[in-house]
Amino acid sequence: MTVPFVLLLAACASQPKPPAEADALPPPPVVPRVMPVEAEPKAPATQPAASLFTTMLQGPVSSMLSYADKVRPLNGADLSAEIARVGDPGDSPTAQMQVALLLSQTRVPADLARALGLLQRVISNPAPEAQALQPLARALAARYVEQRRVEDDRDKQVQQLRDSQRRIDQLNDRIEALRAIERSFARPNSNPASAVPAAPPNAGKPNQ
Repeated sequence: MTVPFVLLLAACASQPKPPAEADALPPPPVVPRVMPVEAEPKAPATQPAASLFTTMLQGPVSSMLSYADKVRPLNGADLSAEIARVGDPGDSPTAQMQVALLLSQTRVPADLARALGLLQRVISNPAPEAQALQPLARALAARYVEQRRVEDDRDKQVQQLRDSQRRIDQLNDRIEALRAIERSFARPNSNPASAVPAAPPNAGKPNQ
C-alpha cells in the first residue's frame, strides 16, 4: 500500500502546471504616440512686400522721400528759391526728381506738366541711379496724372460758372432795359396839351 501512494505523489509532482498557473509573459512595452509637428505656414506674398518696403526705405529712395518731406511745407516764394538753387537738372535722375517734386507744388498747370515730363525721363533712363528711383517715379507720375485731371475738371467747372454768371448778367441788363421802356410808357405826360391857336384878328372879315 505504501508504494502506490509514493508513486501517486511522484506522478502528481511531475504533471505540468495548468495554463492558468503558468508564468504570464510580460506585457509589451507601451510606445508613446508621437504627434507630428506641423511647420508654421509661411506667407510668401508677405515676404516680398516686406523686402520691397525695406529696399525702398534704403539708399536714394530714402533720401528722396526725406527731401520731399522737407520741401512739402514751402510756400510759393520758398519754392521758387529752391527751384533756382537746384537749377537745371540736366541728365541727373536725382536732380530731375527733386525739380519734379518742387514743380508739383506750385499749383501751376504748366509746372505740373513739366514735372510729369521729368518723371518720364527718370522712368525711361536705363542708368543704375535712375533704376533705383523708378518705382517712386512711377508712383509719383500716376499721382500727378490724377492731380492734373482733377485740376482740369476744376478749371472747367470754374469757367462754366463764369459763363453762366455772364449770361445771367446779360439777361438782367435786358430785363432792366425792358422795365425802363415800360416805365416810360406808363409815365404821365407832364406837358399840357397845346391850345388851339386863336384865329387872327382879320379872320372872317372880307378883304377890302
